Amino acid sequence: MNIFVTGATGFVGQKLSLKLAKEGHIVHALYRDINKTKVLADENIKLFKGDILDRESLLEGMKNCKIVFHTAAYISVWTKDPSITESVNLKGTENVFETALQLFVEKVIYTSTAGVFGPSREKITDETQPYPSTFFNKYEEIKAEIEQTVIPRFISKGLKIVIVNPTRIYGPGPLTDANSLLKIIKLQLEGKVCMIPSDGKSIGNYTYVDDVVDGHILALKNGKSGERYLLGGENIAYIDLINLIDRVSGKKSRKIRIPVAVMLVFSWISIMIARLTGIKPLITPGFVKKFLPDWRVSSEKAKKELKYNPVSIEQGIKNSIYWLKQEYHL
Repeated sequence: MNIFVTGATGFVGQKLSLKLAKEGHIVHALYRDINKTKVLADENIKLFKGDILDRESLLEGMKNCKIVFHTAAYISVWTKDPSITESVNLKGTENVFETALQLFVEKVIYTSTAGVFGPSREKITDETQPYPSTFFNKYEEIKAEIEQTVIPRFISKGLKIVIVNPTRIYGPGPLTDANSLLKIIKLQLEGKVCMIPSDGKSIGNYTYVDDVVDGHILALKNGKSGERYLLGGENIAYIDLINLIDRVSGKKSRKIRIPVAVMLVFSWISIMIARLTGIKPLITPGFVKKFLPDWRVSSEKAKKELKYNPVSIEQGIKNSIYWLKQEYHL
């Protein structure tokens, strides 16, 4: 089967493309930078240079494809031009859906984020939790807008769209904002100081990248159009996560607790410097505020309906440490 993948050189997109190719599918991989396509060397992967903001390149890449995985997105803790986040994530997604509708694609798997649900409230977050009134960043706000307005509009036109909502993804791959836990693991292996925000007791949900890839493919096979599926791993407090990395790696990290007030002041100073220089800040106020509440998530719906079966956080960290030692000779 011919399958079109946007964001094919991204963290999830490249692993998804390779797995689909190994399963015997012909993958039409959309890319922007040829230097990032080396990892996609497979006889079942066909490369198509283009952009989700360019309808012509979408038409060319999506031609003769029955399935579309839309993983491409602009993810950054800060950008000098906020309109980029909206144009890529909103207009780009509309372009993908319009093209899929035009070419009679059978099903689209859309990669959203668990961030659209907001922090957990009275109970653990699941797909029934309503959208929050405000968001911590523009990326999550636009993803929620797409889920609430754009996707229903295209479904009403006959396009089948399944939504997957991964939590905090980590694992072997690039050391980017989208893979921040891997960066933390690497710093701990290198003996660097580990910063603990506040008391470190806020809870997050972390999911291994291979499980997210499997979740996408399961959404293709078993997912229902118009439904959302949280692809999560384990809920764990940040301090417990850091201690787990210590135990699994066999290295005791140096920890420094940073009061919230100090983090907020530093983040605002970082933003002011970024506005003057254009250099991305290390941290933003929204990033600080986002990690203060709990983000407890349930993936029971995905487990039941998709047959999703994520690994434990301990196993995921073991895999990540092994990969980092091989890749960076730590």
